[in-house]
Amino acid sequence: MTVSQSITKATPAKVAGVAQRSKPGARERAIRAADQSWRPVALLLACFGVWWVIAAAELVEPYLVPSPGATFDVLTGKTAYLWEHTWVTTYETLLGFVIAVGIGVLAAVVMVYSSTVERTLYPILLFAQVVPKIAIAPLFVVWLGFGITPKILIAVLIAFFPVVISMVTGLKAVDPEMLQLSATMGASPWQTFVKIRFPASLPHLFSGLKVAVTLAVTGAVVGEFVGANEGLGYVILQANGNLDTPMLFAGLLVMSLIGVILFVLVEIAEKLLLPWHASRRDASVTTAY
Repeated sequence: MTVSQSITKATPAKVAGVAQRSKPGARERAIRAADQSWRPVALLLACFGVWWVIAAAELVEPYLVPSPGATFDVLTGKTAYLWEHTWVTTYETLLGFVIAVGIGVLAAVVMVYSSTVERTLYPILLFAQVVPKIAIAPLFVVWLGFGITPKILIAVLIAFFPVVISMVTGLKAVDPEMLQLSATMGASPWQTFVKIRFPASLPHLFSGLKVAVTLAVTGAVVGEFVGANEGLGYVILQANGNLDTPMLFAGLLVMSLIGVILFVLVEIAEKLLLPWHASRRDASVTTAY
């Protein structure tokens, strides 16, 4: 038996310098989750407390800052109306996000494998990212009309850059020795990509996806600001024009909730698809050096 085979067959506790810890139980995981979440929850409650104090003490006029109760009444009293427009914005966000991921990953792969394409395309991507999307959104409405297409396109443009940059970083972060080893063993470029480059790039990609999915919500709403007759951007714009601040705040809260839910879903997908990476956060193996 070779040394590498003996190390592979050995349990982590039997390897020098490595100690194995038992996997955390349900109670320990619950305690850890509570420890990680109580601070943001406390901060959120503090913000709502300040909001309630400002409204109750009438430090600001109600038409400028509505009370939490008035906003909650809108959320509960006009649920069907808000849900109808929330679904539109969510659909635009998801479709724009999926398109941005597909195009971004493909562009990143091409750029990594072709230096000519990277030198040509990268400055254009940077220029497109710097241009404010709110400034070019009216052009999309003029070119494509008031339908759903301009909103999806803006969501794609905003979400595309984090995806392609994170994917390029991940593909380039592969250990060169691994690439040399695969070449020495006769692996084809496709096999090297599937077995080494792509799996190694996934942690970086998911970091970009978390940013992109929240930006996609912003892109969809920005498109609705410019020209739409449905969606949360339309709701917020109409409420602002009518000085209906409870509806405006309700729309902002729902929009924020969409972003948070989509972010959590991407994080859950990361843990399910990359257990080897997520396990670093609560690893059952630790070094003893």
